[in-house]
Amino acid sequence: MNAEAAKPATPGPVTTGSATSGHVTPTGARRKTRSRLDLRRLGRAALLGPASRDRLPDAIGHVVDAHRAHHPDADLDPLRRAYLLAESSHRGQMRKSGEPYITHPLAVTLILAELGAETTTLTASLLHDTVEDTEVTLDQVREQFGEEVCYLVDGVTKLEKVDYGAAAEPETFRKMLVATGNDVRVMSIKLADRLHNMRTLGVMRPEKQERIAKVTRDVLIPLAERLGVQALKTELEDLVFAILHPEENKHTRELILRNASRADDPLAEVADEVRKVLREADLAAEVLIRPRHFVSVHRVSRKRGRLRGADFGRLLVLVNEDADCYGVLGELHTCMTPVVSEFKDFIAVPKFNLYQSLHTAVAREDGQVVEVLIRTHLMHKVAEAGVVALGNPYAAPGEEQPTGDGERVDPTRPGWLSRLLEWQRGATDPDTFWSTLREDLAQDREITVFRPDGGTIGLPAGATCVDAAYAQYGEDAHACIGARVNGRLATLRTVLKDGDTVQPLMGQDPASEPSREWLEHARTPTARIAIQRWLTAHPAHPADPADPPAGERAGAEEARADPRPAVGEPAAAPASGAVSAAASGSFGGAQVLADRPGATVRLAGCCTPVPPDEVTGFAVRGGAVAVHRVECSAVARMKSAGRAEVGVRWGEGAECRVTLVAESFVRPHLLADLTEAMAVEGAEIVSATVEPPTHQQVRHTYTVQLPDAAHLPVLMRAMRKVAGVYDVSRAKPQSQGT
Repeated sequence: MNAEAAKPATPGPVTTGSATSGHVTPTGARRKTRSRLDLRRLGRAALLGPASRDRLPDAIGHVVDAHRAHHPDADLDPLRRAYLLAESSHRGQMRKSGEPYITHPLAVTLILAELGAETTTLTASLLHDTVEDTEVTLDQVREQFGEEVCYLVDGVTKLEKVDYGAAAEPETFRKMLVATGNDVRVMSIKLADRLHNMRTLGVMRPEKQERIAKVTRDVLIPLAERLGVQALKTELEDLVFAILHPEENKHTRELILRNASRADDPLAEVADEVRKVLREADLAAEVLIRPRHFVSVHRVSRKRGRLRGADFGRLLVLVNEDADCYGVLGELHTCMTPVVSEFKDFIAVPKFNLYQSLHTAVAREDGQVVEVLIRTHLMHKVAEAGVVALGNPYAAPGEEQPTGDGERVDPTRPGWLSRLLEWQRGATDPDTFWSTLREDLAQDREITVFRPDGGTIGLPAGATCVDAAYAQYGEDAHACIGARVNGRLATLRTVLKDGDTVQPLMGQDPASEPSREWLEHARTPTARIAIQRWLTAHPAHPADPADPPAGERAGAEEARADPRPAVGEPAAAPASGAVSAAASGSFGGAQVLADRPGATVRLAGCCTPVPPDEVTGFAVRGGAVAVHRVECSAVARMKSAGRAEVGVRWGEGAECRVTLVAESFVRPHLLADLTEAMAVEGAEIVSATVEPPTHQQVRHTYTVQLPDAAHLPVLMRAMRKVAGVYDVSRAKPQSQGT
C-alpha cells in the first residue's frame, strides 16, 4: 500500500484543507492556460463529488472521454473490465481523506489518460494497487488481462516497496529501477500515482508531508524531468514548493494574483502582434499564452528581482510542420526586435528527454522581454507528456511507431534510460550504482556536444573530455590519450561547453590504461563506473613514498632549470650599481629597478617574471629584494607574513630568461621537432627537463633565453603548433609555505 492511503473498516470524516491550497490559479490567468494540461481541475471534477457507488461510473466516463480524445479507435473493453475488478476488490477500503479508495486508481488513470497514454497503460493503472492492497493475485491479472498488463502491475507493486530516502537500500533500489528501465510505463504510472497522492497530502501530519515532499523533490521530480513528462513535473514542483517553502509560496501566489488584476497585459498585446505578423506572412499558427507555474515565477523573481507583466508567462506558437517552425522564427526576427542571446534550437538538437522546440525572445518598446516557444503540435504533445505520449513499445511497427535503420525506435528507451541500464550492468556494486545515480539526478542542466561526423552526445554541465570519450566509445575509452576540442588538442580534463565539437584520440599502445586521476575529472556515471570497474580489476601499484607530488616535482625541476637562488635565500652576487636612489639588477639583459638603494635585486624562481609582466618586490633575508609577478601565489603569502613590499619596475634591456612547461602526447621525434621550433624563434635553451611518459603523455620543462621579451607569446604559439603538443604555459609550481 502506498504511504498516502489507508483502508479503515469504516469511512472516516472527510478532512478539508490541503498542502496545495496556495495553488489556486487566478481567474484571469486561467483563461490563458489552454495549452497546459489542467490535470488537477479535471481530476477533482471527476472524483470529488459524492462518494456513492452510483457516481463512480461518471468517473470512469471521464477517463474514457479523455482516452478517446487521444485514441479514438481504442478498444475500451479492457478499461471496463479493469474498472469492475478494481472497484470490487477495493470495495470497503477508504483513503485517509475519507473517500472510497477506488477514487485513487481512477484519479491516477485520468492523469495518464489526459497525457495520452495507451490502453494497456490505463488498464494497468486502474489495477496498480490491487495486488498489493487486495486479495487479487498476479496470476489472476495475467489470466484476465494478459502478460503485458501483469508485468506493469508487478513493476508498480515493486516500486511501492522502495524506500527512496537517504536510508534506501541500494540493491533494492537498483532492482526496482532496472525493472522500470525495461518498460518506462511502470515509472509513468508511479509518477501519476505520486502526483495524486501529493494533491491530497493535506490530510497527513506536517512532518510526514515534509518527508514525502523531500523524496518527491530529490528522486521523482528529476525522474519526471528525464522522462520528459513536463506536465507532471511542473505540478509536482509546485506541490513540493508549497510544503517545503510555504512563505515563498505565499509570496509567489500574491505576485501572481497581483499581476492577474492588472488592467494591461503585455503578453496579450505581444500575442496579438505575433498573430498579425504570422497572418500577413500566410503562416497557419496557433498563438497561446502559457502562464509560468509557481516555481518558475519564483525562480524568475530571484533572478530578475522586480517582475514585470511579461515575466509571468511565455508565448507558445504551435504549427503543423517542422519547417513552419523556422518560418515563424524568421518572421518574428524580421518584424520584431529579437533578443539574439535568448535563441536556442532544440529541434535540430533535441534535449536528452526528447524535448524539441525553438526558443527565442522579442523586446517591446518599454524594454520588457517576451519569451517565445515555437513547436509543432506533435512536439508540444511530447513536451508535455514525454515518453507517455510515445505509444506502446510492444506494438508492431506502423505509422505511429517511427523506424530507423530498418529497426523500430524503442519509445521506452530515451537516452537517459538506456544509459541507466548500462550503468547498472557496469557498476561494481550496488552502492556505486546508487551514488552515481544520485549524482546524475542532481544535475539540473545538460549540454550537447558534437562528434566530428555530426552526431551529438548529451552530457551534464561540467562534463569533461573523459566523459565524452566514454559516452562515445564505452570501455574502449580506456585507451584514450587526449582529445581535440573544436579542432585543437586538449587534455582529458578539459571542461566542455555547449556546442563544442569533441574528438577523443585513442592511443596505439595496447598497454594504455585509465588513470585513477580520471575519476577526479569524470562527471557522468558511464565514465565513473567504467573507470572504477577497471581500477578494481587492476589494483594500482603503490606509489613510492619518496616520490614528491606532481606539483612539488614541477617546482623542483624549475629550481634546477633556473640557477638563480630561491626566494628568501641570499643572492649569489649584488646587483650592478644604483640608478638614482634605486637598486637595480640585470638578468640576461632584462633590467629590474627597485626603490631600495644598495639592495640586491633578483627575480623569483617560482613565477619567473619577464618584461612586460606586472611585478612587485619584497624585502627578504640578507637585504635582498625578491621580484614576483603580481599574480604569483607567493605575493599573498608574503603580505600575510608581514614582509615589506618594495616598489620595482622594469628598466632598460629587452632580453629575458623564462621557464616554460610544454605538455604533449607521446610520439616519435617530438623532442627534436619541439626544440627545432624553439630555435627557429630565436630562443636559446639554457636547460631542459623531460619527465618519463605517463598514460601516453609527457611533460617538458625548458628554461630559455630570449633576445626580446615581447617575443615570448610568439614563441609559445610556435611551440603549441608542434604536432602532439596540447599546451604550453609559464611555469607555475604549487604554492609552498613561507
